[in-house]
Amino acid sequence: MKILRDKAILLKVRNPKQITAVIPKSKELPMNEVVINWGLDEAHALQGLNINIPSPITKRYNWPGQYKPFDHQKDTASFMTMNKKSFCFNEQGTGKTASAIWAADYLMTQGKVKRVLVVCPLSIMDSAWRADLFSFAMHRTVDIAYGGKEKRKKIINSGAEFVIINYDGVEVVSEEIAKGGFDLFIVDEATHYKNAQTKRWKTLNKLVGENDWLWLMTGTPAAQSPVDAYGLAKLVNPMAVPRFFGSWRDMVMYKVTQFTYKPKENSKDTVFQALQPAIRFTKEECLDLPDIVYSKRFVEMTAQQKKYYDTLRKQMVMEVAGESVTAANAAINMNKLLQISAGAVYTDDGDSVEFDIKNRYQALKETIDESSQKVLVFVPFKHTIDMLTERLRKDGVTTEVIRGDVSAGNRTDIFRRFQNDPDPRVLVIQPQSAAHGVTLTAANTIVWWGPTSSLETYLQANARIHRAGQKHKCTIIQLAGSAAEKRIYRMLDERINVHTAMIDLYKEVLD
Repeated sequence: MKILRDKAILLKVRNPKQITAVIPKSKELPMNEVVINWGLDEAHALQGLNINIPSPITKRYNWPGQYKPFDHQKDTASFMTMNKKSFCFNEQGTGKTASAIWAADYLMTQGKVKRVLVVCPLSIMDSAWRADLFSFAMHRTVDIAYGGKEKRKKIINSGAEFVIINYDGVEVVSEEIAKGGFDLFIVDEATHYKNAQTKRWKTLNKLVGENDWLWLMTGTPAAQSPVDAYGLAKLVNPMAVPRFFGSWRDMVMYKVTQFTYKPKENSKDTVFQALQPAIRFTKEECLDLPDIVYSKRFVEMTAQQKKYYDTLRKQMVMEVAGESVTAANAAINMNKLLQISAGAVYTDDGDSVEFDIKNRYQALKETIDESSQKVLVFVPFKHTIDMLTERLRKDGVTTEVIRGDVSAGNRTDIFRRFQNDPDPRVLVIQPQSAAHGVTLTAANTIVWWGPTSSLETYLQANARIHRAGQKHKCTIIQLAGSAAEKRIYRMLDERINVHTAMIDLYKEVLD
């Protein structure tokens, strides 16, 4: 195969007439050669003849945006434009969001797609998808369909080229989506559609037409069990799995007791065949990726958190009116705002008030499920650590805790097991308790449940996974729900010592 001036393809084949019969304006040449226009329609037609050529996006697209694509991102975008319904299993931190945006934008420029519906978790609607669309497709119109039903309907009907919506929001405005002219559906962290019996799955399946595009994206398609692949395959490649779930379970699992099943030896091969067509890049394969990928996730506070946060903030505004602010008082008050954001605030008499943390917990759980290796979760407040650990263990996530009151002997044992044994999968740590001198390279993902105010602690804590012995590319994720948290993360990323700028930070938050 030869590419001629980025405009045409020269192929040498056994039967040139097989090509000229189905591709208009193709031309047969001597020596069993045929020349065709290098367009998307021609590439798809050749793919139908089992002749694979690269998508014209690789050479005939200007890759807009603030950053140049990595090679693996180009390959991923090329794959997406060549497969109307497909999977992207690239690992977390490999930039698959940008690949999908570029692929969608290219399809729009070719007149193949008119509107895109992005279905994703609440925590990344704004911080990941809208932010990346502004970075990589700033010429496209974007809106987020979130809020009450009428507000969602108005946004769906607004005509924005890209509309971003959370999983459960799809059902709320499914009728408007069906009439909205969407012909490309991108589902991020698609494991939320693993169960074909749920209303969520059935709603999406009904919305995606035979001629629509559908890309399901997740780094862990069957993380917990081979049966998890069933719902995903049934959306993209329904002919690859049986009609009924029970038959699929029998294909990939064997029965141990009445209520216990275990994977068959060939279950991975069976799942692989079902989840096609697919592309996957691991971090280790993306040699051009930076060693550490930083990601921000804005997680909306619950109504309960918002109420107390706003009340306390207004009270602080009244306290500082006309009065000078000391660094000590600013630090104490900032700490209370951060405690509310994280899930539990300490009262003056030493008790604690717990808040609903379902939004932030969901974002954390999604990150754990997506991670290819173990996970460190840095949590600055003790009571929040207790709440979080209890909930993770209740959900079946093997979790250990390191904080100030854990003895040296127990710490050593926990660190040893984390590094060498299959469990625990998650280590919840109070940052200052394990920020120095500890190697935790069994993990390649760090989640900051909330920010620390110490720049040194922040940098040292991140270094627990990015050090000698690490075999995987690393991802550091910041969870933020309040203005106070976002501003502290910004200062940490800019290497500003929060303590030295506490008064200015405090006034900025109150303003």
